[in-house]
Amino acid sequence: MRFDTRLVHGGRRPATGTGDVVPPIHLSTTYERRVQDEPRYFYGRGENPSREELEECLAGLEAARFATVFSSGQAAAATVLALVRPGQCVVSADDVYAGTDALFDLAACVGVRVRYADLTTPEGIAAALADPDVALVWVETPTNPLLTVVDVVEVCRRARERGARVVVDNTFASPVLQQPLALGADVSLYSTTKSVAGHADVLGGALVYQDPRLHAAVRSHRTVAGNVPGGLDCFLVRRGLYTLSLRVHRQVASAGRLVERLRASPLVGAVHYPGLPDHPQHAVAQAQMSAAGAIVSFDYHGGRAVELLDRFALFTCGVSLGSVHSLVECPALMTHRLVPAEVRARRGIGESLIRLSVGIEDSDDLVDDLSRALADGV
Repeated sequence: MRFDTRLVHGGRRPATGTGDVVPPIHLSTTYERRVQDEPRYFYGRGENPSREELEECLAGLEAARFATVFSSGQAAAATVLALVRPGQCVVSADDVYAGTDALFDLAACVGVRVRYADLTTPEGIAAALADPDVALVWVETPTNPLLTVVDVVEVCRRARERGARVVVDNTFASPVLQQPLALGADVSLYSTTKSVAGHADVLGGALVYQDPRLHAAVRSHRTVAGNVPGGLDCFLVRRGLYTLSLRVHRQVASAGRLVERLRASPLVGAVHYPGLPDHPQHAVAQAQMSAAGAIVSFDYHGGRAVELLDRFALFTCGVSLGSVHSLVECPALMTHRLVPAEVRARRGIGESLIRLSVGIEDSDDLVDDLSRALADGV
């Protein structure tokens, strides 16, 4: 089956006597059994049919052997980091989601060394991987919120030489636009809360990978830690997958129009979007992504960010991304507010930086909304 067909039919199991086209939601936390038998389903923290259907679909989207879903993207990321031993080193790009920064701080508390590095050049990658204790390379591409792009193929090639795993946070791109495993990564990580579920009504996370030993470790950790999604959450994420490709391609088309409008405004400085020819990693984005995505950030020079955010009518001021609803935020004041000011300054995340997450509304209406907000600032 091709990709869009797998979105609809992946993980689907034969109906059990009722002819359900839509799989039922399994909510039971425990299962009847004969005490002397080894059960297929034992307890909801370990097994759930709705969860398994979602995992089978997600794995199929990247031609992977395994997917494991979690109660949130943070739970998925925390599980990856929990498999790194004290004394080992995690190398991360120096521009990552603020929640990932917080997880790295927790990992450092138990003896895991975290090293931030510029992974956008071969020289930067080579220098970052010089540490003999590197066990994991953490790549977020495109990054949040500056839309930096990392060459996954190059990182994976060099990490493989060092015997280190590579995890790619693919939340911004989604499996529609980028397939990290096909590029050489060991793990694709998703906050399924975002584009995968797509309706801002359910939290979730996922890891997608090939290695059976990694699978055993991930599943064991999830069962013990208990960071599992319930049956209803899994149903909602699976429902979102049916329309993932349709939503993402519409959002990308609208994002392109908004980028054009931003570039034409005298109140806008730099526009950060991998689809622009003058983006520093435009060629890399073209090579590893099928389109540039639905997230745009820009520097606003027309006054205070909070005043601009208040002038939008259709773009809702709120965190998160990938929803059917268009969202606008100021990362320095919202998603990245807990990142130390000196770190934000070093990364280029000032209070003039605005991030748009483009929804599925009519693109003419979105352009009009952006134009009115910018015009009011003149």
